[in-house]
Amino acid sequence: FRILTIGRANAGKTTILQRICDTRENPEIYNGAGKNMHLAQDRGEHDIENELVFQNNPGFIFHNSCGFEVGSESEFDKVRAFI
Repeated sequence: FRILTIGRANAGKTTILQRICDTRENPEIYNGAGKNMHLAQDRGEHDIENELVFQNNPGFIFHNSCGFEVGSESEFDKVRAFI
């Protein structure tokens, strides 16, 4: 399954995913080519194309939007293009 989380920046979207997957571990992050990024993303900095996979739930691939800020059309356009 692929699941996209959408919400405002720093709202706790990744924390919700951790709760769903019953883990406190950070997900593995893969770019569009499937390469493991091995880098922790800073809070609020997400690329919607990257795949987040929790080791205890590899059947779910999450995509995390960077969040919506008031007046920012570019973030909305990225999400719309992704969907």
